[in-house]
Amino acid sequence: MTPPFRVRPGRDEDAPGIIALVSACWAEYPGCVMALQDENPDLLALASHFEAAGGALWVAEAQDGVVGMIGARPHLGTTWELCRLYVDAGVRGSGLAASLVDELEAHVRAAGGTAVELWSDTRFARAHRFYQRMGYAIGAAPRPLFDLSNSWEFHGRKAL
Repeated sequence: MTPPFRVRPGRDEDAPGIIALVSACWAEYPGCVMALQDENPDLLALASHFEAAGGALWVAEAQDGVVGMIGARPHLGTTWELCRLYVDAGVRGSGLAASLVDELEAHVRAAGGTAVELWSDTRFARAHRFYQRMGYAIGAAPRPLFDLSNSWEFHGRKAL
């Protein structure tokens, strides 16, 4: 059976769908604030943002628009950073998130990367369980972001 979505390279023109997806995901957590102009202007041209950093962006689209996304960028040496993994609530559990992570990890390996790191808001417990199932070790000591959402993030890492 073909999934109801397709994964493709992201484009800056995806901005409305990306912003809607991230906003909907954050709205699930009390206190998460979307401050597009002040704290998240990269969402307005996310593909260009990742490209300028030497990375890449992928989106998953369905008939109704963007239902998932993930970004990657080189971090330190052969370590890359997994950024902005979001999946619409209506397609969670479908394997989409794992497909996006697999796409990212294949890209990192092809680029000579040997590890992937990530930072994830401490409120996103379901995401942490997912990352652990995907082989990421999640640290116990969070870092503060000093943002409008009063975010604290856990660090994750996976050797490839």
